Amino acid sequence: MLLNECFFTGDGGGVGGDGDPIVGGVNSEKKSGYETNLYLYSEEMEDRPRISTLLSSLANYSNTIPAATDIDSKPAPAAGGGARMGTLIGVFLPCIQNIFGVILFIRLTWVVGTAGAIQCFFIVLCCCCVTMLTAISMSAIATNGVVPAGGSYFMISRSLGPEFGGAVGMLFYTGTTLAAAMYIIGAVEIVLTYMAPSMSIFGDFTQDPNIMYNNFRVYGTCLLLVMGTIVFVGVKFVNKFATVALACVILSIIAVYVGLFVNFNGNDSLKMCILGKRLLKDLDVLTQCNKNPGGHLYNVYCHNVTNTTTTKCDPYYLESNVTIINGIRGLASGVFLENIWDSFQEDGQLIAFGNNPKDIDNMAGKSYNQITVDLTTSFTILIGIFFPSVTGIMAGSNRSGDLADAQKSIPIGTICAILTTSTVYLSNVLLFAGTVDNLLLRDKFGQSIGGKLVVANIAWPNQWVILIGSFLSTLGAGLQSLTGAPRLLQAIAKDSIIPFLTPFAVSSSRGEPTRALVLTVIICQCGILLGNVDYLAPLLSMFFLMCYGFVNLACALQTLLRTPNWRPRFKYYHWSLSFLGLALCIAIMFMTSWYYALLAMGMAGCIYKYIEYRGAEKEWGDGIRGLALSAARYSLLRLEEGPPHTKNWRPQILILAKLTDDLVPKYRKLFAFASQLKAGKGLTICVSCIAGDYIQNSGEALAAKQSLRNTANEEKVKGFVDVLVAGNIVDGLSSLVQTTGLGGMKPNTVILGWPYGWKKSEDKRSWRVFLQTVRSVAAARMALLVPKGINFFPDSTEKVVGNIDVWWIVHDGGLLMLLPFLLKQHRTWKNCKMRIFTVAQMEDNSIQMKKDLKKFLYDLRIEAEVEIVEMVIFPCNRFTL
Repeated sequence: MLLNECFFTGDGGGVGGDGDPIVGGVNSEKKSGYETNLYLYSEEMEDRPRISTLLSSLANYSNTIPAATDIDSKPAPAAGGGARMGTLIGVFLPCIQNIFGVILFIRLTWVVGTAGAIQCFFIVLCCCCVTMLTAISMSAIATNGVVPAGGSYFMISRSLGPEFGGAVGMLFYTGTTLAAAMYIIGAVEIVLTYMAPSMSIFGDFTQDPNIMYNNFRVYGTCLLLVMGTIVFVGVKFVNKFATVALACVILSIIAVYVGLFVNFNGNDSLKMCILGKRLLKDLDVLTQCNKNPGGHLYNVYCHNVTNTTTTKCDPYYLESNVTIINGIRGLASGVFLENIWDSFQEDGQLIAFGNNPKDIDNMAGKSYNQITVDLTTSFTILIGIFFPSVTGIMAGSNRSGDLADAQKSIPIGTICAILTTSTVYLSNVLLFAGTVDNLLLRDKFGQSIGGKLVVANIAWPNQWVILIGSFLSTLGAGLQSLTGAPRLLQAIAKDSIIPFLTPFAVSSSRGEPTRALVLTVIICQCGILLGNVDYLAPLLSMFFLMCYGFVNLACALQTLLRTPNWRPRFKYYHWSLSFLGLALCIAIMFMTSWYYALLAMGMAGCIYKYIEYRGAEKEWGDGIRGLALSAARYSLLRLEEGPPHTKNWRPQILILAKLTDDLVPKYRKLFAFASQLKAGKGLTICVSCIAGDYIQNSGEALAAKQSLRNTANEEKVKGFVDVLVAGNIVDGLSSLVQTTGLGGMKPNTVILGWPYGWKKSEDKRSWRVFLQTVRSVAAARMALLVPKGINFFPDSTEKVVGNIDVWWIVHDGGLLMLLPFLLKQHRTWKNCKMRIFTVAQMEDNSIQMKKDLKKFLYDLRIEAEVEIVEMVIFPCNRFTL
């Protein structure tokens, strides 16, 4: 009880005196964060607690800052009343639904045929490795405390700070919004290309890809308006539709697997017409794939010469035979060996067997009914197109508030989902390569088989299972993106780290982020105007890769810093895995598209600097602050290894500020002078001394310190402030001169105000304090600057013109030469000229002295005029000023 009385009982006197308890005192709210280093749980100890109450509060303590709340929104339900989902429902299935996307159904076969089985396997494996390494890092972060709903934004912002968090949050928001655009374009492509091609409003899109993309833009815009309205009207419908979309995804994948083995020996349902080695389109294969005179192909490739009866045919048509082959050849056919190697081509080339220029280059200048390549392909480009297929791993962490045991469910559910989807993707690569003919795989839109979807025609029992399933699942993914993106934007806006987003923090009367939804729809429309999944996929890949890269960086940083708060329950992580994931993200970004990568990085850099410039006043205990502490410690220890070289010497300033009775600095322009002298760089420490007893005057010291800090901020002095309470001013100033600074970052120059009233004052302290301080500075072997007439010095906002005159003492070590040079670096003194005056006695050669001084200034690389003043009347000691 004696210890308890010492902690919580006091005499009630003084601000911050004995009456202020160590934990939860009445004045604790008035103190800044770093003033209360021992106040670990002050918010829970406002009253004198029993030991049981204290233990209970510590057990329920959360080290995660809760998400911002909005007074306009409806109150959240109690924590105990919400749904408590397990690993399967809460994490695994949502991740499965978000990872399996439109690329699986409409682009995977094309990627397999273009890259070949080997390179496509490595493309998929590389993308899956990125998500697996990111999931490991994410699991470590998510199990280090409680993660609120917000996914990567909250994890990164609370791990790397508001600047990184805001930048990556905006990237993640942009990526999610563009993903919605990709899903909408994909859904429209499925309908127009494979289900209802007659709905084209710009003509036959098989003849011109631009017609197809214009259709995608128009129908995509209409579908976006419908989906945006659904999200605005009823989010409950979106959540219910998610179950239908998930069922469609699972059934579609099962139908593909069953179809692959049902067609083990191939089937005759898909026939392709081959001219020589080139793939043809727009014909009935069974009746028109022949070279009969007057037949379909004859009429396409041959024409009458004007004014003659001669018929001229395309040379390639004349010398090539026409063959009919099966598109689905089956695993037993050995077609896998034909699909091992890549078939990368350039835009405008023809789809044909092999890489013979005669077959793939369009020599005639007209493609006839031959299928052309609409996109230049390479290994790196295909990575960018495929990568969106593996995103969606954050779905589980976004639902952490609804999980019964988030720290257990998030790692297990996410990693199992990635293993499952990776197995499906990798197995499908090998099975597609072993089942489908190479030419059909490379036919992106199935034009050679009458505009049919290749995956749909593999599936069992018929193609409509895949067409309807892929369409509904794609719609579901798009609705989920349009629902999640506005909430992410609102979460960023509520944190108040990006001021111009403040209007988007407001919720509607129904608690919905309506304003954020409107902005999301506008950005999504910009993505839809691109009109092509192949253009959208690499772009949004950049934003997701940046986000995943920062998740890995956050985990690696926290692990290497070994902060006491870094205690994740998930133990199967290592900093090297996180760095490997970060390196893979950066490598894939630049391999895919260096200009898209620079665009994403530039966007993140601009947001980072904007948040830094506007001052994100958030303290989340992030890793960047820990990194700064580690770097500071390392640098201080390095500075202690030896004395600084002359080249590295610079004035590290200690300002001894005198305070008025109101605890404000008496000479504000001392701060302005120090700022001009440092030009915003170097170490500056502003200190002051108060006479009295520290216990009784601690509150006064805090007020004085805040006053010093405000003055330093107003005068744009970048540095530190401190106030010492001592028994007398002389001893206090002597202690400040001796002890201020740390290691190699100790001041070497003192700025002291001139004692103007020492002649008139009868109090000896007015001049004794000044003299004793001068002696203390001299004993500490520090430089001393005493600016007389400081009130007439220019402000930092002024610009002065004239001369800076230096009366040079030869044995000062060169400081007088350096001071005007440093002042001229500041905009206030930039237009001034420097003049050096020195004193010559009668016996000195003034002409030679002037030459020597000019030579000395030339060697110092200082521009100045030199004047020699000859002392005629009396001899002058060389140390006289």
